[in-house]
Amino acid sequence: MPGTIVPDLKIEPFGPHHNRAGFACGIESLDRYLKTQANQDVKRKINGVFVLVDPREPTEVIGYYTLCATTFAQGEVPEDARKHVPRYPLVSATLLGRLAVVGHRQRQGLGALLLADAVKRAYVSASSVGSSMLIVDAISEQAAAFYEANGFVRLPDSLRLILPMQAIAKMVES
Repeated sequence: MPGTIVPDLKIEPFGPHHNRAGFACGIESLDRYLKTQANQDVKRKINGVFVLVDPREPTEVIGYYTLCATTFAQGEVPEDARKHVPRYPLVSATLLGRLAVVGHRQRQGLGALLLADAVKRAYVSASSVGSSMLIVDAISEQAAAFYEANGFVRLPDSLRLILPMQAIAKMVES
């Protein structure tokens, strides 16, 4: 409607007041996670879950992502990225476990908005928790292409992608 002011969308921690039942992104495992598991993960501090909402409908979830701490073997890091990680047998990292946007709002840049927020949160938390990179296990080739287009580097022969904190620092600080 002409003249209508659309409020900015907001990303906030997931809470019990958020409506999970109506969320449908088209990928059953991502829908099921939000509807049945996210609340328990937050309560148990297993995952940080962050949701995208419109302040005009603050309980309706437009999209979400999860973050948690993880480790992986030094040898899994591609040669060109190894200069950014410590030479320990296990490397600390942050895992972007899930990222989804409700079906009718896809292809509007909201996934990139959620990803940018996740990258920034991972970078900020790395100062206090310790994390050498952000990792994502893409759910499909299409998802992997999305992450690659946003600066992630794919590990050989897999759908796992990484973004070193030093690369994030250059993005955040520029």
